[in-house]
Amino acid sequence: MNRAAFGLIVSVSLLFAVGLVMVFNTTAAEIIDRSLNVSTHTALLKQAAYGAIGIAAGIISYFYGARRILRCSAPLLIAVTVLLICVFIPGIGQTLNGARRWIGFAGFTFQPSECAKILVPLCFIRWAVSEKDTSFWRFAKFLGLLGIPVALIFFEPDNGTTVIILASLTVLFWLARIRWTYWVLPLLAVVLIGGAAASRMPHVPDRIRIYLNPELDLRGKGHQPHQAKIAAGSGQLFGRGLGESLQKLNYLPEARSDYIAAIFAEECGFIGILAMIALYMTFAFSGFSIAMRCKNREGFLCAAFLTFLIAFQAFLNLGVVSGLLPSKGMTLPFFSQGGSSLIMNIVALFLLLDLSRGERAVEPL
Repeated sequence: MNRAAFGLIVSVSLLFAVGLVMVFNTTAAEIIDRSLNVSTHTALLKQAAYGAIGIAAGIISYFYGARRILRCSAPLLIAVTVLLICVFIPGIGQTLNGARRWIGFAGFTFQPSECAKILVPLCFIRWAVSEKDTSFWRFAKFLGLLGIPVALIFFEPDNGTTVIILASLTVLFWLARIRWTYWVLPLLAVVLIGGAAASRMPHVPDRIRIYLNPELDLRGKGHQPHQAKIAAGSGQLFGRGLGESLQKLNYLPEARSDYIAAIFAEECGFIGILAMIALYMTFAFSGFSIAMRCKNREGFLCAAFLTFLIAFQAFLNLGVVSGLLPSKGMTLPFFSQGGSSLIMNIVALFLLLDLSRGERAVEPL
């Protein structure tokens, strides 16, 4: 095992282990505070179960190999697109907080957009390394096909995942050396059209307004951002101590998912947050080191994208918690509660580990 792979495993293992503690910590406090008739270990066991599923899927991906997954990315994306359509079908898709993003089965929920978040960029990588005719019309036609699942995700609505996919594709356009005249203007058009459509969604203008002035609605949409700042600030340098958070006692709703970093900051302080950021930086450095050592173009693109995907999600979540970015409903990779996102992030980790093996680097397609 090389140093980059070791850095990935250590950083993710520490993040997941501490995340399990924090998930139990926040959910148990909420259950006790509300006197709910639910076991305090339910969320912990569910997170551990999703982690086990992710590891199983990751091991399969590891031995199957990045090359074969790249080759199968198009049919896999078609299957995921069908699931994205099923999300809108009553009786199949589940609605939560006004959004249709989940398919439920046997007490577990699955979010198809999390698969699309990986498969859409992988499909582009497959096209970029195998397509000899890279004219503008061929490029535009292919992007139009990729736009179908992205549009379905946008109208769920899941703006955060849409932003992540578009950001990942933009990075890949640059790394794959696609002519900027091919994608800059279309990207601007998509952003403008998407921005205009998003502005007509009731929750988007509200989020922007609350982001700029959280105090305007402290009992509504501004409640979580405001309480997150209180939690992070009250932790000061060394924190209140593990398990001593006050904000998790129903002051900061759903803290185990999007805002778990705020509770961690309250209990472990600025030093704890610095350690968390250091772990994500270790992951990013290790992932990009693997990308630079890949022996061919597709291996480089695949490793660089997977590393960017995890690092960008961590940046977005911590940006939201700190109040630097508007709320996006984004989980913190490997740390916060989230089934589908955890599974796919673990799969991304194992694909990086596969790419880290020099003798198994992705071969030309």
